[in-house]
Amino acid sequence: MKELPINDFMTKDGTIRDDGRVIRNMYLLATKDPSECKGEWDPMKVVTTMPGKDAFRPLADSECPLVQRKQ
Repeated sequence: MKELPINDFMTKDGTIRDDGRVIRNMYLLATKDPSECKGEWDPMKVVTTMPGKDAFRPLADSECPLVQRKQ
């Protein structure tokens, strides 16, 4: 599973690290002004995207015993 990219409704090109954490982009959202909404299911807009590699604790800092055994 760790070799395959994750592509589902909330993750695009995500990966699974050796410690089991899923790494995916994270998004900062803001509520739209009612005049900006195109419908009932359109209340948010993406302000910025943080790449997965920057959004999570580095693997080197992991306290997971599976990772510690490999080092």
